[in-house]
Amino acid sequence: MNSSLVISKGSSRRSAYDLRSHHSDEDETHTLAVLVDNEAGVLARVIGLFSGRGYNIESLTVAEVDHERNLSRITIVTRGTPAVIEQIKAQLGRLVPVHDVHDLTVEGPSVERELALVKVKGVGDKRVEAMRTSEVFRARVVDSTLESFTFELTGTPEKIDAFVDLMRPLGMTELARTGVAAMARGD
Repeated sequence: MNSSLVISKGSSRRSAYDLRSHHSDEDETHTLAVLVDNEAGVLARVIGLFSGRGYNIESLTVAEVDHERNLSRITIVTRGTPAVIEQIKAQLGRLVPVHDVHDLTVEGPSVERELALVKVKGVGDKRVEAMRTSEVFRARVVDSTLESFTFELTGTPEKIDAFVDLMRPLGMTELARTGVAAMARGD
C-alpha cells in the first residue's frame, strides 16, 4: 500500500472511501454524541456497556435536549483502537433507548468546550502571577478572598489542561471540570 494514502485519524462520513486501518493498535481519542430517551436507568445502561467491556470513559456529560420528545444527549470522550471505537459505536447503537450515535471525531469539524473551576491559594508574587496568567487564558474570577481566587475557565480540554499546569506551581488547591460538551459545526 502506498504510504501517502494512509490516514492516521478517521475518515469523514461524507467520504466514499474509508482509508483508516481498522487493524491499527494505536489508541485514538474520539468524541461520541449519543441521543437517548430521557428516562431512569438509560445512563446506567450506557455506562454499563463501557464498564462491562473494560472501556474507559475520559469525559461524560448528559443533559436533556428535547423536552417534548423526552430526549437527552450524552457526550462521551473515550480512547481506543479504531476497531474498539467501531465496536463501541455498534454496541451503543444496539441499545434500545439509543436513537442515534455520532462519532464527532470522524464526521467532520466539531466544536468542543469544557468548563472548569480552579481554586488557587496564594499571596504576594504568586497571587499576582496567577491573576496575570488568568488574563492570558481569559479566565474570570468568580470568588475571591484575601488568600485565594476561584477562576472560571471555558475552552477546549487542551486549553484547560494548559491553564491547570500553569496554576499548580502557583498554589492550585482544587479543580472541578464539567466534561466535554460537543457538537458538529455547520448544518
